[in-house]
Amino acid sequence: MRQPYRATSSNKNMEKILCVSFVGLLIIGAQGAAETLSDDIAALGELESLDLEEGDDDVDLFDTLSWTSEKGSKVLVNVDGFGAVGDGVSDDTQAFVKAWKLACNTSNSVFLVPNERRYLVNATRFRGPCSLNFIVQIEGTIVAPDEPKNWDPKNPRIWLDFFNLTGVLFQGGGVIDGSGSKWWAASCKRNKSNPCIGAPTAFTIDSSSAIKVKGLAIQNSQQMHFTISRSRSVRLSDVQISAPGDSPNTDGIHITASTDVLLENCKIGTGDDCISIVSGSSNIKMKTIYCGPGHGISIGSLGKGNSTDTVTKVDLDTAFLKDTTNGLRIKTWQGGSGFVQSVRYQNVRMENVSYPIIIDQFYCDSSTACQNQTSAVEISKILYRNISGTSKTEIAMKFACSDTVPCKQLILNNIYLEKKDVMVKTYCNSVTGFWYGYVWPLAECLASSHKDSIIKQQTEEVDLVAQSRENLIHTEL
Repeated sequence: MRQPYRATSSNKNMEKILCVSFVGLLIIGAQGAAETLSDDIAALGELESLDLEEGDDDVDLFDTLSWTSEKGSKVLVNVDGFGAVGDGVSDDTQAFVKAWKLACNTSNSVFLVPNERRYLVNATRFRGPCSLNFIVQIEGTIVAPDEPKNWDPKNPRIWLDFFNLTGVLFQGGGVIDGSGSKWWAASCKRNKSNPCIGAPTAFTIDSSSAIKVKGLAIQNSQQMHFTISRSRSVRLSDVQISAPGDSPNTDGIHITASTDVLLENCKIGTGDDCISIVSGSSNIKMKTIYCGPGHGISIGSLGKGNSTDTVTKVDLDTAFLKDTTNGLRIKTWQGGSGFVQSVRYQNVRMENVSYPIIIDQFYCDSSTACQNQTSAVEISKILYRNISGTSKTEIAMKFACSDTVPCKQLILNNIYLEKKDVMVKTYCNSVTGFWYGYVWPLAECLASSHKDSIIKQQTEEVDLVAQSRENLIHTEL
């Protein structure tokens, strides 16, 4: 079991920090600074109250042995009854389509994929709406064709796509395997001589509402593993997602144009973002997330191609990130517009993570250099609280913000990041906000226009071991 993190008495220089008292912030004399600080304090109050709705839990969970409940008997629709072979070689697509059509149109039905079998299924869009109390029970393995050249040209970006559903429960101990290795080998990220083309997403919830997904494992996707698109009230719990750390563009969970999404107790390790949240998404809550390997937990990218993008009300509470190339990341392209606001990260433990905290308004995932542009997606009202662990990079916190559209109202509270034998640093460009409590590495830039008066009035050194070690304990995830 991982031991709780505790600050030690080693490396005294790293453990001595400049503590800005909250009272000191409130008595800054300069009028302009006071007005800015007032806005910052208001932002903190707003972020403190960022308690997002999690939805109800009134959907009954059934197992494969009993199909009865207080709500009455369930109608079992087994894909084997429609000709599915389940040997991993025979094409079972039509059996799945026929079984879906019957189950979807039958009240209180269960679409069953039995265990101990491998079902080869081609790209398919499973359409709703479906009848009430519909359950999709996946116990076996669903496997994708492994040859990109033979993929259905009518569905180049999807594999298993679920469209226009309401009130459906997906559950079981089964596996969804994208057979992605040949897709990865053909990616321009692996070989620059390859064309840069899209690849299928393994599992998509599209234009749906009141969806619950529990207990499934998704692995080796051709590109993204699980996408929630244009949907509302979606809850994922106990989902495991895995792919090699060098598999390109294999995001774990991708959320786009969706609201009221809850991710809980999910374990994700891929070759790209563990979680990515992009434009049109709001009220996104993440609880107890394991991430690594991968590129971290990201908002963005946003603003590509001078687009207008928005993300608001995102809450991450309790996460463990290990061996990721970024930690908590917000990434935007130059030239975009829109905003990211009201984001709260708290109770996060890092282990060997590059750039544990990073905002990058100069993101450029391109084979050629990106042109400097003055417009940018505005980033404001971001709270980092109780973040600790080890950084792989000397820069542990990086706030690379636009000169013309600065990051505003960033708040740090109780941060302790370190790197073995190296003094970690904070990089800042065009960012304002404040920090309080203990914060290491120092982030004096967040004091911005009132930094000098704060230092003059309130400077003191704080020994983390003596005064803060009991507050710096993170329970095991």
